[in-house]
Amino acid sequence: MSAVTAARKIRIAIWILLAVLVGVGVIWYAVLTANKTAPAAPLAAADAQLVREDSHRVTKPVTEKAQLVEFLDFECESCRAAEPLVEELKKDYGDRITFVHRYFPLPGHRNSGTAALAVEASAQQGKYKQMAAKLFESQPQWGERQDSQAALFRAFAQELGLDMTKYDATVADEATRDRIRKDMADGKALGVTGTPTFFLNGEMLTLNSEAQFRQLLDEASR
Repeated sequence: MSAVTAARKIRIAIWILLAVLVGVGVIWYAVLTANKTAPAAPLAAADAQLVREDSHRVTKPVTEKAQLVEFLDFECESCRAAEPLVEELKKDYGDRITFVHRYFPLPGHRNSGTAALAVEASAQQGKYKQMAAKLFESQPQWGERQDSQAALFRAFAQELGLDMTKYDATVADEATRDRIRKDMADGKALGVTGTPTFFLNGEMLTLNSEAQFRQLLDEASR
């Protein structure tokens, strides 16, 4: 077994373990707990949508063979652990598969809702990928903190060269919270309880190895 292969197996094993730990005990959810915003009304499964018109499509293949939807939390350690692999998969399959991100901040994370607001405010200025990458990269700096990290996220937005007047207005706008609530409501109705949770062509995946993940993507994108 090569060192690279061994490292990949260790990486995905850690990711799966973290995902299990994050998912355990999640019975209900709250949107943007850091902002004390009431959660959206629950959706019936029949009313839920896996992908909406405003969902963030992070790859845009000319010919789409499949869709991979990820519900994620920027404060979630397992999401961060999975991110290097997901980035590899985007490079390998992004010309055939549309990768879609949906927000799913978990109630146990003090700043996950604030992080989602920062990412969405950045997305509205064309910097979704950049802010998402910055938050995952810096997660050890701000994750699991009990004080608000809004000022740090704002500093990141400044580093990205965003119009800060627009950024502040978007973060404060109730419509931005509603946008994130919608993702949360869809996820809950679709059975999401932890992050990261992946859906391939509408089917929730149970993953146990990188090789299995790649095989599923290969079969879906033929």
